[in-house]
Amino acid sequence: MSDLSTITGNQVKTYQQFIAGSFSSSADHIEVLNPCTEEVIALAPRGTKDDADRAVAAAKAAQTEWGLRPSVERAEYLKKMAQVIRENRVFLAETLSTEQAKVMGLAQVEIDVTAVYFDYYAGLARSYEGEIIQSDRPNEQMMLHKLPIGIAVGITPWNFPFFVMARKIAPSLLTGNACIVKISEETPMVCMEFARLIENIGLPAGILSIVTGYGHEIGQALTENPDVGIISLTGSVVAGQKVMEAAAKNITKVSLELGGKAPAIVCKDADLDLAVKAIVASRVIFSGQVCNCAERVYVEEEVYDEFMTKLLPAMKAVRVGDARTDDKADMSAQINSTQLMKVDQMVKRAVEEGGEVLLGGRVSNRFNKGYYYEPTVIANVEQHHEVMQNETFGPVLPVMKVASFDEALDFANDSEYGLTSSIYTNDINKVLRATKELRFGETYVNRENFEAIQGFHAGFRKSGIGGADGKHGLEEYLQTKVMYIQQN
Repeated sequence: MSDLSTITGNQVKTYQQFIAGSFSSSADHIEVLNPCTEEVIALAPRGTKDDADRAVAAAKAAQTEWGLRPSVERAEYLKKMAQVIRENRVFLAETLSTEQAKVMGLAQVEIDVTAVYFDYYAGLARSYEGEIIQSDRPNEQMMLHKLPIGIAVGITPWNFPFFVMARKIAPSLLTGNACIVKISEETPMVCMEFARLIENIGLPAGILSIVTGYGHEIGQALTENPDVGIISLTGSVVAGQKVMEAAAKNITKVSLELGGKAPAIVCKDADLDLAVKAIVASRVIFSGQVCNCAERVYVEEEVYDEFMTKLLPAMKAVRVGDARTDDKADMSAQINSTQLMKVDQMVKRAVEEGGEVLLGGRVSNRFNKGYYYEPTVIANVEQHHEVMQNETFGPVLPVMKVASFDEALDFANDSEYGLTSSIYTNDINKVLRATKELRFGETYVNRENFEAIQGFHAGFRKSGIGGADGKHGLEEYLQTKVMYIQQN
């Protein structure tokens, strides 16, 4: 395996699958590129059905004993994981930044919050509980128990690979499940380094496997395995549909966090400076490649011109640079050439439909290498335009003028997605209306789009089923059993 040296230059690391507590080589590998330089920086294992089957078999053999341990004992391993992360926080952040072009400040936040996440779930070990239910019969006790599902498969995305990995591992292990995480082949390095770092914390063999490879190969094999109890995916709508199809064969439980097209509503009574600052931050975080980013803006016509006067210089001031070498960069490259071209083509189609690019609107020509797209603002868009309906996942902000708050609510809800939303207003009545009328799993009021670990991150409509984080996220990994005990 790789060492803890800083990743620089053309050093290429070769990784192995982490299955049942040990590492194993693969016959084939997938190249991992630095999105800022287009250089090959690592070789990740190309997982196979055999890898998937071995991981599931090991999990099945180990889970029963693990599930019988006290939850506080299982929690101790989460604390050890948090400690390992903190001891290697800078190295892990550098690895993350290098493989996915995440600016160092945000990369460090992801690493640090992941350690907090493991500690947070460890702290719930004594908190989740069953119930005593009143019986209709004399001398009968009814007891509702919360039990582990068995084997949890987590499938993670490339945009927040380390944190979302913890979202799968922490609640599943705490509740007594064995866990297999299939990490993205686009950004496997930080998770594989984590696997190496926890190799010797004493976790029972088989309880945790971390593997990678293509979704249609190892991912498909994991989701179709009849011994798996729950599949938790964070990814695209298309990926979610494929997981549901595979899970249907065995009626396997699914928990899906999928895409988003987050609306931001700017009311005529809003603090426009605050709205601009928060919306820009929510749009360019990780170069726009975040599912709860502000993806479309609706501004009441009375303040539209003033809002745009403030928005354009704020977006223009966004600094784009190499995530590892420019410590003042606000955003960096797109993850790969496919994503870059997707963003560029969506902007071009927006113009064809009548949209007007006021800023950016093209692949950046300021860098010799890398997948950079300029921060972009598009006006004169209409509700039916693709850029207002489909997820862009890039630093592109379409802004639409609306006649009223009612119209803004209607347009915001006119979407196949329902993950996050935001509203900027100083009118409590509008906030209360948004509470009931905005059909999204999260609504942010007068702040940027960024969830808390003690909340519940879940979407409506095609944005998902189930959710993650907080005490409600823990319930995803538990099943209910009721005991009817008749006393003689």
